Amino acid sequence: MGVPVASPGGSAAGGPADGAADAVGFAELVRLLAGRGVVVLSGAGLSTESGIPDYRGETGSRRRGTPMTYQEFTGGEAARRRYWARSHVGWRAIARAEPNAGHRAVEQLRRSGHVSAVITQNVDGLHRAAGTRTAVELHGGLHRVVCLTCRRTGSRAELDRRLELLNPGFRDGSARANPDGDAELPQELVEGFRIAPCPECGGVLKPDVVFFGESVPKPRVQRCFELVDSAQALVVLGSSLTVMSGLRFVRYAARAGTPVVIVNRGATRGDELAVARIDLPLGEALTEAVRRVRGGAGPA
Repeated sequence: MGVPVASPGGSAAGGPADGAADAVGFAELVRLLAGRGVVVLSGAGLSTESGIPDYRGETGSRRRGTPMTYQEFTGGEAARRRYWARSHVGWRAIARAEPNAGHRAVEQLRRSGHVSAVITQNVDGLHRAAGTRTAVELHGGLHRVVCLTCRRTGSRAELDRRLELLNPGFRDGSARANPDGDAELPQELVEGFRIAPCPECGGVLKPDVVFFGESVPKPRVQRCFELVDSAQALVVLGSSLTVMSGLRFVRYAARAGTPVVIVNRGATRGDELAVARIDLPLGEALTEAVRRVRGGAGPA
């Protein structure tokens, strides 16, 4: 792979020695993985190789628009119609996406015991699809919906079929999907969209994800802190750590003296807390990490 070879004088500070710094950081990543007990914290950057854009990285969809907040969604039917119309179109990209080499490498490391737990900020379900069914979905999952009245949960695939019947042909054409599963649509198209209510009580359905402006459930947060507490190291994959819900675990680990390694394209808010910082393509880097941790054998 394209992991550079370290040379004397390499520094994590950036500049001409960046390649050497990546090599030194990569060696530290492999060393920590070999020691086992590593907890992974993943973000949207891990899913870009599956065709799902991230918010702030190279695909930077956040620069094109701001996701809907919880307050907007619960504040009126017009906002909910806009959300579900866009999500109905964008859902196809999420539903068809498949785990990439990065997700598969994480699962290989989990099966071999080198990774003890996975916490993901992603809502795309790709860790689960790769076999990591114990991954803690910090922000929930788009494959489920929940009624805000009776709290019944259901399948997003089932809701998708209902929306298709209510809005035949609505998804004809193309639109760009965002990381949270919606898509950019003209307002005149949105206004005619029909929303499906809860089949149990007729209440408002919401994707079972944490919107901007909404809090992550406390038991889930506590579970993540417990996992980080027990970690021998915390490895961040594909997250800019811009959102506090992920950054707090990096700060927590650093305060406890637990080494933090960050693998991400571009700077993050946690860089100064990391013992190693690696700016390499995640699928390629993680596949090579699996090979080296296993003593030179290729991934299973």
